[in-house]
Amino acid sequence: MSNEPNSPIPLDKALASFDALWSPRIVTRVNDYDVRVAKVEGEHVWHVHEDTDEFFLVLEGELRISLREPAGERTVTLPRGAVFTVPRGTEHKPYAPSRAAILMFEPSGTSTVGDRHDEVPDHVDATAGHALGS
Repeated sequence: MSNEPNSPIPLDKALASFDALWSPRIVTRVNDYDVRVAKVEGEHVWHVHEDTDEFFLVLEGELRISLREPAGERTVTLPRGAVFTVPRGTEHKPYAPSRAAILMFEPSGTSTVGDRHDEVPDHVDATAGHALGS
């Protein structure tokens, strides 16, 4: 990948640069937002972002997101190429039945486990994202 400022970033190469699951890498910033990619498999953790929506785009595989909404609990299934936004204040838990790759768009500094969350399992990285290449 190029180290030149404002140069194209191939997402396949960004994803190939790390192996950790549930540990997003920041590929670029747009205004005050991070564009993050992550490899995922298995369950994340129930959590909520009180003050921001969370955007997901599935790059590879399939992602399921369980939601606890006023009308009850439901799960949305996102195949490759699908997008979904979890509204702020909605408790949710992402899950990937097999290895998948996702892109997320959220304000810089947003924690992967939100403002409130269940106990964080060892396989989930509680982070605001890592620099690409770290």
